[in-house]
Amino acid sequence: MSDEAKPGFVRVRLDLSYDGKDFSGWARQNARRTVQEELEDALRTVTRMPERAELTVAGRTDAGVHARGQVAHVDLPEQVWAEHHDKLLRRLAGRLPHDIRVWRVAAAPPGFNARFSAIWRRYAYRVVDHPAGVDPLLRGHVLWHDWPLDVDAMNAACEPLLGEHDFAAYCRRREGATTIRTLQELRWERGADGVLTATVRADAFCHNMVRSLVGALLFVGDGHRPPEWPGKVLAARVRDSAVHVVRPHGLTLEEVGYPADELLADRNRESRNKRSLPGADGAGCC
Repeated sequence: MSDEAKPGFVRVRLDLSYDGKDFSGWARQNARRTVQEELEDALRTVTRMPERAELTVAGRTDAGVHARGQVAHVDLPEQVWAEHHDKLLRRLAGRLPHDIRVWRVAAAPPGFNARFSAIWRRYAYRVVDHPAGVDPLLRGHVLWHDWPLDVDAMNAACEPLLGEHDFAAYCRRREGATTIRTLQELRWERGADGVLTATVRADAFCHNMVRSLVGALLFVGDGHRPPEWPGKVLAARVRDSAVHVVRPHGLTLEEVGYPADELLADRNRESRNKRSLPGADGAGCC
């Protein structure tokens, strides 16, 4: 996965959003509808390229998860970019299904990689605890929790989770992948409409991390666990059967952050380094 386009190609950044309801996640899969497949097929059609150009994405969302501020890149032949760049946005709008929109298409700066250049990803998870349930107009993006939630208790439980930790207790392990992440922001806020929004921002996320954290914090909010419990689960570094992975439809990738152009190369190298915690033996990681 190169940080530069090959000679004769232009690296193109795409900013996009999608409703994840009818997708089996981002990544292309056999016999399943995915965001990557729809977008790559649309690009091939509108540019009339003989072969599909593969997209690299900032965050590979799971089935049912939405995105408002997803970022991807694709390397296009210089001739294709020169011919189509000023018409690409409108042509994609005419070809893509209504649950995917590309909002911006532009040549990327040198060293840009949608995945490895990112310095943070920000997700939002939305919940409602009204006894009547969720507004029907929001039902595809908001989880109903059938217990009253204490926002102050949930925010108190967030504090020990912030910073760099091994989040093995909140992640589905993948062979050869580290579960060490830096959680930069985690907080809850109740809006005037009664919807509770968890803002979760980190340098990167491991599989199921956000939905597991939300599941643990909801148990605190409804009084089933004390505010200290999520931090104790984190410190144990093993999955706790009481931590539920909440449903995907409440989760939205809101924004991806990147450094200044002159720092892209340094960030790419840093992102590729496997991490370990001071004093940790690395078991189960890396």
